[in-house]
Amino acid sequence: MERKRARGHTRRAFLSSTAVAIILGSVQRASALIIGGERPWIPFDASPPDVPSGAAPRRWFFFTDEEAETIGAITEQLIPADELSISGREAGCTEYIDRQLAGFFGNFDRLYMQGPFQPGTPEQGDQSSLVPRARYRLGIAALNEHCSATFKQPFAQLTSEQRDQVLTDLQHGKIAMRDIDSMSFFSLVHANTMEGFFADPIYGGNKDMVSWKMLGFPGAHYDYRNYVERHNETLDLPPVGIAGRPEWNIGKD
Repeated sequence: MERKRARGHTRRAFLSSTAVAIILGSVQRASALIIGGERPWIPFDASPPDVPSGAAPRRWFFFTDEEAETIGAITEQLIPADELSISGREAGCTEYIDRQLAGFFGNFDRLYMQGPFQPGTPEQGDQSSLVPRARYRLGIAALNEHCSATFKQPFAQLTSEQRDQVLTDLQHGKIAMRDIDSMSFFSLVHANTMEGFFADPIYGGNKDMVSWKMLGFPGAHYDYRNYVERHNETLDLPPVGIAGRPEWNIGKD
């Protein structure tokens, strides 16, 4: 996770360069069952899990609290809070990843996963037999095991400088992890973090459309006819998500 000195400018350029592909692609990968009613990240079903009367809503559908804390620390390190936006953790990237893992994406339900499995070339794509759920569970455990052995504490409790060192080593395959390749684990978490930051808020991340506001992305406006002939202008359109804007739902149950 190599950083340049001009942090603010570099971060905006980096996030902007990945935003369009992620905004468009993450909607297709989210495996939504419905739009409207309950949110489509509910695992396996269009209905929420049973919650006893008076009980607090369940926060995590896949992660344990410790796993969520680890991923939250990673998302916060990958997208730190600054003058441009809140952090990846504050934007809900952990919630986005958790709900994706609890749904179809977590088991690669829509991909052929019966093998045979053997090493391939980069051009042949992912050849691992591990589904995302297994990669996260194994990767988080191995990451914290490494941090405990090296720094005497888990990843979430490391300093920012130590976290940078660990993530950089992960990115370049310098950390030996049992049962999972460190580079593939970093690549998956990095990609999912960016998806959570830029995807439509209905999928759990991009709180208050923070990334769209930062980029000036208008979101899912249904009609642009009034703007077709307005070239080279800053339109400053307030972003609209699949579920509309938060203020549209004020007063609704």
